[in-house]
Amino acid sequence: MQLSRFVRNVMTACAMLLIVIGTAAKATAQEQSSAKIKTVLLVHGAWADGSSWAKVIPLLEEKGLHVVAVQIPLTSFADDVAATQRALALEDGPVLLVGHSYGGAVITEAGNDPKVAGLVYVSAVAPDTGESAFALISSVPTPIGSELRPDNSGFLKLTPKGVAEDFAQDLSAKEIAVLTATQVPVSVAAMKGEVTTPAWKSKPSWYIIAANDRAISPELEAAQAKKIGATATTVPSCHVIMLAQPAKVAGVIFDAASKAGSK
Repeated sequence: MQLSRFVRNVMTACAMLLIVIGTAAKATAQEQSSAKIKTVLLVHGAWADGSSWAKVIPLLEEKGLHVVAVQIPLTSFADDVAATQRALALEDGPVLLVGHSYGGAVITEAGNDPKVAGLVYVSAVAPDTGESAFALISSVPTPIGSELRPDNSGFLKLTPKGVAEDFAQDLSAKEIAVLTATQVPVSVAAMKGEVTTPAWKSKPSWYIIAANDRAISPELEAAQAKKIGATATTVPSCHVIMLAQPAKVAGVIFDAASKAGSK
């Protein structure tokens, strides 16, 4: 009789322990799924580097976000995606992935990482399966096209006129001069790299349309935002909107971080 009572007590204790463990596990899972985004990963576009986010970074950090600007090499699409994936691997999730211009193609592919909770496209391309940045941009020609100069190694560079009139026309003369001097040529192969699995099909997305863009057609940007079901914001700005309108860009990113982290 005593042994039977002991066995029943042990079984009861085990059952209660399993309930406690199950409840704790469920709570942990819910906490992880609803965790707020604290990290923002910024991916620059063609003819630029991570410093193109210089005006946005401090605004996001003031809001308590941890910000990392990825330096993609612009040598090939695979290289650029790999550089972004390495940066993601160093961060704790969840992460908001932000891409400007060609960087939109990069985050579309790299955004499939399970750490990524949301995507923000900043006057960027958002390719579908089998599409490339080059194909999208060239589908609706813009003035910048005539200002691209190829070299013997398969890389494209912008003319000073292209930078001043079609890339960064809203910036000061000094800023334009710096962008012209520091621009990073982009590989044609990178621009033609095709997306295999678009992350925007499974992740919430936001899109900032640059209404005065002369590098990527504003009409194309609006069409892409609609196609991917993004929350869209239109800003009267040139292509490098994060330099011309940093407060508005930071505002959209912060809003996305707040909302993506709660989904």
